[in-house]
Amino acid sequence: MTFNPDADISTNTTRRRGRGAVVAGAGGIGLLGIIALIAGPLLGIDLTGLISGGTDGGGSGAGAPQESSLTDCKTGQDANERTDCRMAGAEVALNAYWEDHVDGYVKPGMVVVDGSTSTACGTASNAVGPFYCPPDQTVYIDPTFFQVMQQQFGASAGDLAQLYIVGHEWGHHIQYITGTMDKYPNNGTGPESNGVRTELQADCYAGAWIARMSEDKDADGVPYLKPSTEEQRRDALNAALVVGDDHIQQQSGGFVNPESFTHGTSDQRQYWFANGYKNGLDVCAATFTLPGDQLDGQ
Repeated sequence: MTFNPDADISTNTTRRRGRGAVVAGAGGIGLLGIIALIAGPLLGIDLTGLISGGTDGGGSGAGAPQESSLTDCKTGQDANERTDCRMAGAEVALNAYWEDHVDGYVKPGMVVVDGSTSTACGTASNAVGPFYCPPDQTVYIDPTFFQVMQQQFGASAGDLAQLYIVGHEWGHHIQYITGTMDKYPNNGTGPESNGVRTELQADCYAGAWIARMSEDKDADGVPYLKPSTEEQRRDALNAALVVGDDHIQQQSGGFVNPESFTHGTSDQRQYWFANGYKNGLDVCAATFTLPGDQLDGQ
């Protein structure tokens, strides 16, 4: 368990939105589909057309996407038992954390995608991994992403790994509202690009939050989350490894092209998660000042 069972997460404002489509089963997508699922949002490439059986985000007769609130996600026990409630609980805990660390903090939106839905950044679907959309300041997550990571991509993707991924996307929101994205705009790809440095800082933010995630409490004084265990942290580091540019490229094509990097290597992503966990938020700014050959902590 990651959440305290009695913690109150009923204050969440997470929404469920989509057409109710289901991602293809374990036997239906194959490795190419998994690479598209994970590499698409990470590498800035739309690979969803390569996946057979994908969701039609705007097909005729599908009807308008439905939206509802997660009012049945009330306690930490719900978050421990259901992935969508875990996302809702993460929203509550992350907002509590960042309200204490950012002056004038503005909460992002949080949408659990059910099949597909439109966003200001394009279509979020069950063929796309979690992402943050700056124009509408919202995090979009399809919970089936975690299942696919577990079943077909060799990642453990347990509870804390899922919270790491949500915390990473929240990190992008922090970068947006604090002006980091404006200060370090997109300047292309490559191992020293702003894109890589932005992603590594988001990993650092996620690590810093996870180290202190048991400190924030609900109105009754119950901590939302329990302290992480060593096994859970290994699981989160495993997730950071899986989403490294070099690992994804090796899995998809058998070769690595550093000039196309957008998120950093597995070693770099693991290092900055661990650095934030060990040393806190103050070290995270260094992702933009260190020489590229030092971004892996060596």
